[in-house]
Amino acid sequence: MNSKSAFQEIVRHFFYAQKMRSFRSELENNVVERDIIELEKKIALHKNGKIDEERFRSLRLARGVYGQRQEGVQMIRIKIPFGKLNARKIRRICSVSEKYSKGRLHITTRQDIQIHHVELEKTPELWEELEKDQITLREACGNTVRNITASETSGIDHEESFDPRPYAEAMFKYFLRNPICQEMGRKFKISFSNNDKDTALSFMHDLGFIAQSQFINGKEIHGFKVVAAGGLGSQSMLAFDFFEFLPADQIISFTEAVLRVFERHGERNRRMKARLKFLVKEIGQEAFRDEVIKEWEAIDKIIAISYYEIEANLPIDYPELKVSLENNEEFELWKKTNVLEQKDGLKAIGIKVRLGDLYIDQARKLADWMEELSGDELTLTINQNVIIRFVEEKTLRLWYKRLKEIGLADVGFNRFSDITACPGTDTCNLGIASSTGLALVLEHILNNEYPQFANNPDIQIKISGCMNACGQHMIAGIGFQGMSMKAPDKRVLPAAQILLGGGRLGHAKGRIADKVIKVPSKKAGDALRVILNDYKDHADETNFIAYYEQQGEKYFYDLLKHLGQIEDIQEDDFIDWGHSVPYIKAIGIGECAGVVIDLVSTLFFESEEKLELAQRSLEEGNYRDSIYHSYAAFVNTAKALLLAEDQRTNSHATIISKFDELFIETKKIDLDSSFSDLVLRLKTEKASETLAEKYLESANTFYLNADGYRKKDLAA
Repeated sequence: MNSKSAFQEIVRHFFYAQKMRSFRSELENNVVERDIIELEKKIALHKNGKIDEERFRSLRLARGVYGQRQEGVQMIRIKIPFGKLNARKIRRICSVSEKYSKGRLHITTRQDIQIHHVELEKTPELWEELEKDQITLREACGNTVRNITASETSGIDHEESFDPRPYAEAMFKYFLRNPICQEMGRKFKISFSNNDKDTALSFMHDLGFIAQSQFINGKEIHGFKVVAAGGLGSQSMLAFDFFEFLPADQIISFTEAVLRVFERHGERNRRMKARLKFLVKEIGQEAFRDEVIKEWEAIDKIIAISYYEIEANLPIDYPELKVSLENNEEFELWKKTNVLEQKDGLKAIGIKVRLGDLYIDQARKLADWMEELSGDELTLTINQNVIIRFVEEKTLRLWYKRLKEIGLADVGFNRFSDITACPGTDTCNLGIASSTGLALVLEHILNNEYPQFANNPDIQIKISGCMNACGQHMIAGIGFQGMSMKAPDKRVLPAAQILLGGGRLGHAKGRIADKVIKVPSKKAGDALRVILNDYKDHADETNFIAYYEQQGEKYFYDLLKHLGQIEDIQEDDFIDWGHSVPYIKAIGIGECAGVVIDLVSTLFFESEEKLELAQRSLEEGNYRDSIYHSYAAFVNTAKALLLAEDQRTNSHATIISKFDELFIETKKIDLDSSFSDLVLRLKTEKASETLAEKYLESANTFYLNADGYRKKDLAA
């Protein structure tokens, strides 16, 4: 089957069939090859001083290459839509990690995999190796649409009306390499939950979709409850309801409308104010809704996505297996906490991966056993764990025995003792205090001192090394955020902000945890003991979030305030968990979504590149892509001239209006219309070959006029 007909099974629309080509067809069309060659060329240019550091950072981040705390090496983030892998892909990732890294796969809270300590010059080669099994790095980092996540039990859950992953996959493929979302002001996160329990946490996403069905004229229609503008971090915000029900064939066009509004009106200079949540906070929910609806009018609203069941290749029919175990009680406890019931009568195995670190010898054995004993499907979870799907009951004892042999049979999957933690100061530039070291200490306390709580599924501990919340500490029942404190003698020691009462409430609702108190990191374990002792003594059967709300923030502050005092600080408190030398607060340049420092000459150079891309897309028949590349050339060129005049350029909307005011109305540059009317044709006209041709012609003419003005101005 050729690539075009294959995609017509998924998307029956010309432009979208062009956009949503498979990775295999991308390789045939040299799209991936061009990407890898471009990265290799830009690395060489940067090494020779031809591209400044800020511009190069933006380029490599959009290709999954992230600077580490350690000098001279990179973290590589592999983009894995909704965490779905088979044995073949696992072996490929293991091979790459073994060859270019140190043999450890780190599972993230976005269902990605990260490998660390990779030399920059080897990243194109590494990427090429991954693409042999259709695995991408593209847009795993940077100011792009990040990895799209989904409920870990999608497809096997008794309580779902349908599996949302085919729709998540269509969304992923459509926006991958889409010009509309390559250089936004900040990152953009999307999730798909399979039912109202909202296990994909829609309430903390820029866009969250919760699967629902409606019966219209006797026919079941797939659709989604939609929420928008959520986000964590130092100013966490809960998403607001946008639609109670949006038919599935409108979710891609709606998302494009939201991205267009974010692209044009979102903040670009102040990094801390550049997420979608701040735009909505500034203009209000109703104004934002109106802008999106207006933008949507210029987009083909109905984009049919063919729904399909994701089927597993079930293993051979095993005879009854007789497996002897050393401890049957341990097996039964593991079975109780780690084995999930599938809706098809089979089982799924939840594997608790400590700190999200899966080593390649473990991963390779999982790949072998997946093919031998299951349906060859693994899911990475947002809690940094693994689920093996399509397992027969009679193979569970063998699974347990084998998992125990490789250290992956810990009980407590998604339970209290299953702690989520980002890498923190181990590798991240922004880490302030150790996340992983603290996680190990707290896990030890839970397992050894509070076994009655260790397997509680209603409380979660989450740890982040800084305020950016990669460990999602803001939505934990008990959260810890890495910080620092000053001792009376002015020395700095590692600390932890303790947050309480956060969590998922279901139906797209959540609770942001309260910041209760800051304590030295070495007292964080004692703080956990105080909290759990109080809960044990007073809460009865009340769940932890309800108990916290009942008692209130001040109650817990008073309970913990003695631990926040630093008058009696000891020398050991100056050494962070997992370290042997005194703490030094060392924060590098954050790369989660850093805003590029644009220079006038760099912007003109980028405009030339955008015009070339627009021409190529036009020739290939990708009219929508061509139009957006031309749009980027318009805005980049206008921004360059405004920067030369020391003008504010914090959003595309500001650039467009300011350019009219300073250059068109004053006749410094002559156009047949206002700059606004010229540029915003894509807002009022639907994509077509005619529009793409005329728009590109106008963008080229505008660039030449602006470049002529700039040269004349420089000469003067």
